[in-house]
Amino acid sequence: MPLPSGEITELLAEWSDGDPDALERLMPLVFEDLRQLARKQFRRESEAHTLQPTALVHEVYVRLVGQRKVEWQNRAQFFAFAAMLMRRILVDHAKARHAAKRGGKVRKLPLEEGLTVAGDDGAGDVDVVALDRALTDLAAIDPRQARIVDMRFFVGLTQEETAEVLEVSVTTVKREWRSARLWLFQRISQLA
Repeated sequence: MPLPSGEITELLAEWSDGDPDALERLMPLVFEDLRQLARKQFRRESEAHTLQPTALVHEVYVRLVGQRKVEWQNRAQFFAFAAMLMRRILVDHAKARHAAKRGGKVRKLPLEEGLTVAGDDGAGDVDVVALDRALTDLAAIDPRQARIVDMRFFVGLTQEETAEVLEVSVTTVKREWRSARLWLFQRISQLA
């Protein structure tokens, strides 16, 4: 995902400083990137959605409007946060669908297909409820590894961009990305 520079970072700083109009000026600049991110989210899910990528972006916008006192550091952090919001929305939506089906079967996450970096051609269907449950468990043990998975898998940030957002070395990101994927594979296998 191309991350434009300059103006987006400025608007994020203005928004952090309490200017609510900065978000209004920011959204047209990031809207298409957020839609692409939403499309990637939908491609990973095993079931059809009643939501559309544009509707998901609009829901993200509504939730962003409600954010107060966020200290935006850079574009990568913003997109990571937006991806986390998308994940939450999709998980809530999937849980509601499964509850409505009263015990409807949930597809298992094929890790070798599913835990690839966002945008990779090999990304397969993912049950976001199972992944969310496993990521929540991982976050309780190692919050940084869970954030790395969010940034690499959901946002599609490079190892370098992830390292920049987390203020760690690229080597640390590589090591923890491998470790997190292994842990998630084992955890999802236990949950199945």
